[in-house]
Amino acid sequence: MADHLDADTLARLNEARHDDPFSVLGPHRVGRSRWVTAIDPGADRLEAVIAGKAHPLDRADGAVFTGKVPGTKPYILRGHGADGATWEYEDAYRFGPVLGELDEYLLGEGRHHRLWDALGAHPAEVEGVRGARFAVWAPNARRVSVVGDFNSWDGRRHAMRRRGGTGVWEIFVPGAHDGQSYKYEIVGAHGQLLPGKADPVGFGAQHPPETASVIRDIAGYGWSDGAWMAGRAARGRRDAPVSIYEVHLGSWRRRWDEGGRPLSYREAARDLVGYVRDMGFTHIEFMPLSEYPFDGSWGYQPVGLFAPSIRFGPPHEFRDLVAAAHEAGLGVLLDWVPGHFPADAHGLAQFDGTALYEHADPREGFHQDWNTLIYNYGRAEVQNFLAANALYWLDEYHVDGLRVDAVASMLYRDYSRREGEWVPNRHGGRENLEAIEMLRRMNTLAYGDHPGVMTVAEESTSYPQVSAPVDAGGLGFGYKWNMGWMNDTLSYMQRDPLYRSHHHHQMTFGLHYAFSENFILPISHDEVVHGKGSMLQKMPGTEWEKFANLRAYYGFMWGHPGKKLLFMGCEFAQGHEWSHEGELDWHAAGQPMHAGVQTLVRELNRLYRETPALHVRDCDHDGFQWIDASDADASVYAWLRKGGPGDAPVLVVCNMTPVERTGHRIGVPRAGHWTEILNTDAGLFGGGNRGNMGGASTQEEGAHGHMQSLSLTLPPLSTLMFRLDGRTGG
Repeated sequence: MADHLDADTLARLNEARHDDPFSVLGPHRVGRSRWVTAIDPGADRLEAVIAGKAHPLDRADGAVFTGKVPGTKPYILRGHGADGATWEYEDAYRFGPVLGELDEYLLGEGRHHRLWDALGAHPAEVEGVRGARFAVWAPNARRVSVVGDFNSWDGRRHAMRRRGGTGVWEIFVPGAHDGQSYKYEIVGAHGQLLPGKADPVGFGAQHPPETASVIRDIAGYGWSDGAWMAGRAARGRRDAPVSIYEVHLGSWRRRWDEGGRPLSYREAARDLVGYVRDMGFTHIEFMPLSEYPFDGSWGYQPVGLFAPSIRFGPPHEFRDLVAAAHEAGLGVLLDWVPGHFPADAHGLAQFDGTALYEHADPREGFHQDWNTLIYNYGRAEVQNFLAANALYWLDEYHVDGLRVDAVASMLYRDYSRREGEWVPNRHGGRENLEAIEMLRRMNTLAYGDHPGVMTVAEESTSYPQVSAPVDAGGLGFGYKWNMGWMNDTLSYMQRDPLYRSHHHHQMTFGLHYAFSENFILPISHDEVVHGKGSMLQKMPGTEWEKFANLRAYYGFMWGHPGKKLLFMGCEFAQGHEWSHEGELDWHAAGQPMHAGVQTLVRELNRLYRETPALHVRDCDHDGFQWIDASDADASVYAWLRKGGPGDAPVLVVCNMTPVERTGHRIGVPRAGHWTEILNTDAGLFGGGNRGNMGGASTQEEGAHGHMQSLSLTLPPLSTLMFRLDGRTGG
């Protein structure tokens, strides 16, 4: 046995406990000679081969072989099995480090904004040899090995190199290639062998319930959406029409001829994109597509933040879907979940045997509502992991925006906790200062690196300046979901019209704060699950009244200040609440009353896009003027929407009772003819065709503080819109 190999070293190599295998394995100078030491558990004999000449290596102990190998030229290893089998392979331990000094510096600082370029599994060529380079952050581990299809899942074969003080382990594995599965085998901080861990920065994953990561080459996609990318900034601005169709891809449609399989990314690129474009929406928002283990979480408990879910196809096919959307003139938003992660054994939990990504104290690191773990936002590497992940989707997949889930749970340390169950911040307060810093950092980087994107906060409290710039003291989001508006107005609409007069304020209260943030009005998946019923089921009255109520509500929503979001199925008044296990009730969409609602939503989107008064000042108080907010007895609401100086104003009138009102007088600030541009009671939408054919002209009879007014017919349970013709107003 060579003098440089002692019994302890050999034991640690054979037991896969060596924390610095590169110091022993591979080629090393011993005196004036080159010695090669290798580990091959399957070999009966092992040789180093140079230019066809074999140089036998002696068995040092167990699976470890060593011997003198002359010269300095590269070698390959040739193994011989006891059964006579022979195999040749490159020695991973003859290759140098795969991370550069700049990577090492940025990783150590927690400021590597392109973290995915350094970590994860990347097909690569090193010294003319094809393989894959692996790197993973596990600072407290005693040993990390990459195991996979390329090494019989044997942790002795490719124990990794620790990179200085960064906590990163790395290795180049010759012969590993795209499509192979792998995990990290880790000996934890306390010497325990952990369950195989999926790659936190893995670009692909096995199909659940399998849990390994998959090597995916994400380089070199041929994007052809340059024109879209150059012009997309105008499509998400505060003065642009933004109408979002929220989609759970697994249950939008199913292929029942293939056992109920959900659409693939490529099928969605054709079918879903075509449908959304036809319906007139401007953006598709996907519920989380980062890899997740449990279907019932709908993606909100992600494990692979860098991997598009394999349920619908490999990563490049998700790019095909984004590219198809852009070609159709649609933006793509992705639900992003930095608020919590599941405790699945193959995930981030206790990743290196310690609370690495999460807080150790359950008062900070355990989410009681969802039985999940909470990121330690105060740790530089974790904050960098999350911020870089946001940039990854924007950069590698050309996603146009991120909707950030459960922001309220991130902002407050006492969120959903009783006294004594939470840890105050360093000032003794309840705000999660570290999470706030992470969100500000993410938004600053996202808008700085990709000026055309939008970020959206699902934030259900009155936390100030969520959509204000970071340099003005805000969180830096582009938009915030208006949860208060949604809760109030749905509560009103679910009431019997007989009692609505006593709750008139629920439809008007939102205007007190409508311009305090850049708001999106959300009718999301959360409103049509868990016993809440579908949108149609929420509506009171007879079948006809249910549809009329829903049509009136959608008219109210599209006429109200704020961008729009509607969950799939709501656009055709699906009768039952949503279930992720099936598909939307497309049969219902073909029935006349349901088709009428679908036609209405298509028309609302068209009007919204084409009528500046309905979108230019969505987030500006100058774009809204109450005409009548106090007619509680009649449950009538009337307001004016205004665009720019040269844009005709639009009058919106809602009648939320099942009573037709003729000769109802509405004051207006401009004299002239007002054309009826929308009537939710139109026969085309399934209504009774009552209204104001051709519109109405003003009469010199004062009302609502104006010197002229319109005499209108208000159909039962309806919303009407009128546009001033012949002259303009601001």
